[in-house]
Amino acid sequence: MPNKSNVSMLEKIGESLESSKGMFVIDYRGLTVKETQELRRSLMKAGAHMKVYKNNIVKIALRSAELPEIENMVGTCAYVFYDNDPVEAAKVIKRQSEALHKIEWVGAIADGKALSAEDAKAYAELKSRDELLAELVFVMASPLSGIAQVAAGPARGLVTALSAVADQREAA
Repeated sequence: MPNKSNVSMLEKIGESLESSKGMFVIDYRGLTVKETQELRRSLMKAGAHMKVYKNNIVKIALRSAELPEIENMVGTCAYVFYDNDPVEAAKVIKRQSEALHKIEWVGAIADGKALSAEDAKAYAELKSRDELLAELVFVMASPLSGIAQVAAGPARGLVTALSAVADQREAA
């Protein structure tokens, strides 16, 4: 008969897996309570949340959700579930990792595939959704602004010529 707390934990993990688009697995060994709280707050701002579960129960939850197992899930692992943009969550983890020197990437699950630690870390190097949208708007607006400047050229030239004629008449 399984322990009730383990069954409850399995249900919570299953719910987190269903409601999120994916997860990062990190080794948070050595973080103080204050550092962990700061990491959680930063992740919440990025649309993600961090939970600590037993690794074996997470493996069972992954199997029952028909998701691939992540290798090297041993020791003190924390699971970062992201709701929308994985890049934002990965950037938060990277920033905290560089600042504290205590967080190690273990792996991830994205688009239903298991990723290695290096592949998971690569998400932090990508541009966020907002940055990509801004670039798209810039690329789309550039030709339009050029067309508007070309179309306004003759009118601008006419105004300059009329202004010069008016200046000549005033001087005379």
